[in-house]
Amino acid sequence: MTTPQEILKMIQDQKIQMIDLKFIDMIGTWQHLTLFQDQIDESSFTEGVPFDGSSIRGWKGIEASDMAMVLDPNTAWIDPFMQEPTLSIVCSIVEPRTGEPYDRCPRSIAQRAIDYVISSGIGDTVFFGPEAEFFIFDDVRFDQNSSSGYYYVDSVEGRWNSGRNETGGNLGYKPRHKEGYFPVAPTDTFQDMRTEMLLTMAKCGVPIEKHHHEVATGGQCELGFKFGKLIEAADWLMTYKYVIKNVAKKYGRSVTFMPKPVFGDNGSGMHCHQSIWKDGQPLFAGSEYAGLSKMALHYIGGILKHAPALLAITNPTTNSYKRLVPGYEAPVNLAYSQGNRSASIRIPLSGENPKAKRLEFRCPDATSNPYLAFAAMLCAGLDGIKNQIDPGEPLDKNIYELSPEELAKIPSTPGSLDAALEALEKDHDFLTAGGVFSEDFIQNWISYKLDAEVNPMRLRPHPYEFSLYYDV
Repeated sequence: MTTPQEILKMIQDQKIQMIDLKFIDMIGTWQHLTLFQDQIDESSFTEGVPFDGSSIRGWKGIEASDMAMVLDPNTAWIDPFMQEPTLSIVCSIVEPRTGEPYDRCPRSIAQRAIDYVISSGIGDTVFFGPEAEFFIFDDVRFDQNSSSGYYYVDSVEGRWNSGRNETGGNLGYKPRHKEGYFPVAPTDTFQDMRTEMLLTMAKCGVPIEKHHHEVATGGQCELGFKFGKLIEAADWLMTYKYVIKNVAKKYGRSVTFMPKPVFGDNGSGMHCHQSIWKDGQPLFAGSEYAGLSKMALHYIGGILKHAPALLAITNPTTNSYKRLVPGYEAPVNLAYSQGNRSASIRIPLSGENPKAKRLEFRCPDATSNPYLAFAAMLCAGLDGIKNQIDPGEPLDKNIYELSPEELAKIPSTPGSLDAALEALEKDHDFLTAGGVFSEDFIQNWISYKLDAEVNPMRLRPHPYEFSLYYDV
């Protein structure tokens, strides 16, 4: 733990002049405000730094826009992308008039989820380990107006470029579709960039593990960091995204965490490993299926039961559902298994150590707000534990070899964002239990997603519709 006094002393000792305060908006994007060092004192860590919240998506109107950022001293690191030495600190949002956490602040919602676990007596610590995949592109262009609509992405690794004239000649080393996991150089062209990404993350306080190419062509990659407590894991994930995008920009390239930016190949997910502990002991290890405890199975039961509604938060974009289709290792089957990657919940092979026992929810993607996504998964699992929800039999068969009759018995993920939002409208008591999510937040989330994303997509003709229908 780091104290405010230690942070203030470091600012003075290292003669740091600029303090960059970062906070996450409702949708999941970091926002920031940079202050001169004399604007920060001990009260900044308790009462917060005031700002206008009326322009933040999904938050307050101008008539009640005063808000405050409360600095978390445990999140401080020197920003490696700023010319002047700048201390970065992550903040939570409070109501300045009352000092209470802002009801729509994602980081505060995550804290309420932890408080709910503790008050329920079920556990005292929740661990999450997200695995966020991304694409690296050399060129990205897109537009939509009254008379045209298109997108264009390009990558030096794109299989679609195997016949292109390239500067210095086309060397032909392009990963085939679904065969990018994981070739050595020269087919893998991003080794040095990924190494720089990983080591830069370490400088920012993220406990790093590995990096590698992913399955898809077109520069799909993944970096790995260690699991952490719920809020710190979400903080690390935001640092992960920040570092990866900025290192790529340094190389003249662009990173996207869109789940499905490339047609005909695997999309990018964010598998989420999770477990609950109490008094320093893991609670998910036992003598049941795959070495799980009954509590873990009930947790799985809760996630499977609420998955259609849960995905409105863990897979919150229209593009999310371009990934969740059969045939691309996509976890569309609402079932669990110790080895079947087509099941939405997998129990990893973790050896005999009970501390490594966990489950992996494979549906989420990195367009989600991690504080909201982790809190929502936890709420679904807690509902399963409290109500002893039976997850049913595991899916240990090859999904592609099942008969139509067997396949029909396995529920699937929603086919669109609006279907997931409809499920959330009908099923969200598990989120409001314990006061974790408020009814106001849920309704605001649904309204925002419909008004800002689902309905605008419905209004616009898709380029492929011209191929299908123009000559009708």
